[in-house]
Amino acid sequence: MGNNPYSPHTEADRAAMLDRIGVRDIDELLGAIPKDARHPKLGIGTGLSELEVQAHLERIAKLNTTAGSGPFFIGGSIQRRYIPAAVPVLALRGEFLTAYTPYQPEVSQGTLQATFEYQSLMAELLAMEVVNSSMYDGSSATAEAAFMAVRITGRKRVVVATEVDFTYRRTLRTYARGPELEIVEVPTAKLAASAEGAACLIVQHPDAFGSLVDVRQIVDAAHNAGALCVQVTEPHANALLEPPGALGVDIAVGEGQPLGITMSYGGPHLGIFACRESLVRQMPGRIAGQTLDANGTRGFVNTLQTREQHIRREKATSNICTNEALAAITAAVYLSLLGPEGLRAAARAGVARAHALAKRLAALPGCAIANDGPFFDRFTLRSEIGGWDLRNALIARGIQVEATASHYIDGRREGRDDVIVQCTELTTDADADALVDAVAQLARSGETVAAR
Repeated sequence: MGNNPYSPHTEADRAAMLDRIGVRDIDELLGAIPKDARHPKLGIGTGLSELEVQAHLERIAKLNTTAGSGPFFIGGSIQRRYIPAAVPVLALRGEFLTAYTPYQPEVSQGTLQATFEYQSLMAELLAMEVVNSSMYDGSSATAEAAFMAVRITGRKRVVVATEVDFTYRRTLRTYARGPELEIVEVPTAKLAASAEGAACLIVQHPDAFGSLVDVRQIVDAAHNAGALCVQVTEPHANALLEPPGALGVDIAVGEGQPLGITMSYGGPHLGIFACRESLVRQMPGRIAGQTLDANGTRGFVNTLQTREQHIRREKATSNICTNEALAAITAAVYLSLLGPEGLRAAARAGVARAHALAKRLAALPGCAIANDGPFFDRFTLRSEIGGWDLRNALIARGIQVEATASHYIDGRREGRDDVIVQCTELTTDADADALVDAVAQLARSGETVAAR
């Protein structure tokens, strides 16, 4: 290990520790790591200066295709949206960026108030009575919602629509292995008929392919069978569509990344989690609450902390050891800056551009819109080329789309070999023209690109 000026351990200390655990040296301690992975070759020549190394790495980075470098139509739970310049300036202030979990309210009023504002804004947007101060991401929030329904109903059968985002469904299955829950996947059209004996029905609206769903009849079926209804939702959709609370759902979950949080390699994301007040004692995570101190001064505190660190393990509703507070604060800043009208304007722009683009694509020979009914700001395009081949051919032209086969292991067998097209306020006329022209050209030539 060599001498480390930041470590107080001497060679004698390290030798004593290794002897205590019965290991001869550090190399033996790391024996579980394959030898070829311990000192990987970085492809950087020897003797390079810091300036030369940085230039080398920048050249490598430029080989990547970024979302803003060309027409971009990938979306779903993670979306490319406009972020006002003030959002990162305010949300990444040092007071928020370096803040620790606000266990001591007397020194954490800023963070606590900001998370309280997030909860209040999100409750208004979703028309739900209670919102927690965030989960890891939309997929873990969905899994935690299923666990919550299992605790409330005492049932271990969870029914989820196949039109729920595939990453959410996979995460749900992973979570379910420990407590041995029964996870049943059925098409949205059969969800209501599958309520008997279920802890909950999980529906996504708009669904992963953009289609709008009649949530009320699913809610009614769930309640008639003694189950709960969980809706996976999207923030911008709630600016125009009826929110989960108005539809009667019991738990609303979703991904908050579109609320001013940049797209990045895997996070950080923001798990939205809301429920009816009568269920709050089973809600996972934590809530920032408003109160008055002994002098009558308004203050904010953590309340209903339901993780196992704070209460008896058998009473805990979650083992999540933190929340995405900085991401939640970012969302609060974004929502505050846009306001209801700004959020509606952003949502309308995506919807209008998606419908205009769909009309143009559907007019091309061999192309059709595969959604069964109305859609929001994304749609599924079916072509004679085939979804996976079309996706690869478009990517080769610098146009980013997603194939529905990504969402279904047996996507082609289910007749879902299509591509998904997402539009937002950042989708330009030039982007739409490029996609239409490319699809038209590919349809004429029959050209495809082998799957990568």
